[in-house]
Amino acid sequence: MPSPTHGKFIWCELMTSDMQAAAEFYAKVIGWRAKTMPMPGADGTEYGIFDIRSGDEDCGIAGYMTIPPEMNGQVPPNWTGYVAVDDVDAMAELFAAEGGSVMQPAFDIPGIGRMAVVADPHGAVLCIMRPAAMDATPPEPATGTPGTIGWYELMAGDGRQALEFYGRMFGWTLDHAMDMGPMGEYLIFSHHGQQIGGMMTRPEQVPVPHWGYYINVASIHQAMEAIGGNGGRMVFGPQEVPGGSVIVNAQDPQGAYFSVVCAP
Repeated sequence: MPSPTHGKFIWCELMTSDMQAAAEFYAKVIGWRAKTMPMPGADGTEYGIFDIRSGDEDCGIAGYMTIPPEMNGQVPPNWTGYVAVDDVDAMAELFAAEGGSVMQPAFDIPGIGRMAVVADPHGAVLCIMRPAAMDATPPEPATGTPGTIGWYELMAGDGRQALEFYGRMFGWTLDHAMDMGPMGEYLIFSHHGQQIGGMMTRPEQVPVPHWGYYINVASIHQAMEAIGGNGGRMVFGPQEVPGGSVIVNAQDPQGAYFSVVCAP
């Protein structure tokens, strides 16, 4: 029987060509504070943490790092999500057996956990991870808190096939489907009964299947001004979505795709 955390998004990570520039950009757009530390097991390499203040404590929301030299020219700046699993090795094998692929085999990060990089049958990439045991669980800000990740969205090769695949992998279930006319269905999916994201068959103008991440902001207009005023680029929006939230899809100055969402 899977644990309650199996299939839960637990982290997002930015791979970028310029860590300092990324830290400054997201501080202005999202309000994140940034700090860096030595990366475990990598001499001289730094790993960054974006955090917000939650009560009396700092709460890490996402990570950021320089694209590794061996990936230069192969992987553009991008955001990737991490999903908790009970057994990384077994899940990587299952991804491959069910038509997906293993982009990076399972490996350990000292003091952090065990992880692998996988892709679904249409090529959308995720990280799977079993975090190391901790003495205390870090605090989680309330749902919708500005600066937290508010929605996970898959532009899939085929929305229904993707939902079935991730249901087998992570236990995700269909909450409901929205008819978007010529654009097809938008499939809202849940983890243990809680809505966490949506999937749809990608439109023709979206070049490849991929996951996208929506960051909560207090003001969509302030976020838009900060994106445009600090070297970013709006790709789509602002657009009101069912439920009254407003979204914007954008790229940061280094080219990484991200989205912001403001609740009504």
